[in-house]
Amino acid sequence: MSNTNEQRPSPDTIKPAAAATAKVSDKKVEQLQQWNVVLIKDQDHSYNYVTSLLREVFKLNAAKAVEVAGRLDRQGRAVCCSTHKEHAEFKRDQILTFGRDTLVDRSSGSMNAVLELCD
Repeated sequence: MSNTNEQRPSPDTIKPAAAATAKVSDKKVEQLQQWNVVLIKDQDHSYNYVTSLLREVFKLNAAKAVEVAGRLDRQGRAVCCSTHKEHAEFKRDQILTFGRDTLVDRSSGSMNAVLELCD
């Protein structure tokens, strides 16, 4: 129920939205630098481990995980994602703590990953 003592603004006192908004500055918005999360190939982790890691950590679908794993196998390294530094550090840390490959006896821990500033 409406309060009868409540005052409503008259149409003459309502400012147009354009007048109420702040003036846009000529300054450029500083964009966050982008960083690559780069997975490094080794001989202690299976292809299945790599695709599982990519699917879990980076939420890649199976086809994309296989594509990135293939690039890792061919080139010895693969960019998994490009993002701002804090998120890249988080993703790298997820790789570093993913755990050992239970399919490879000599695997003693997680894969290695590094961060590189995007060009």
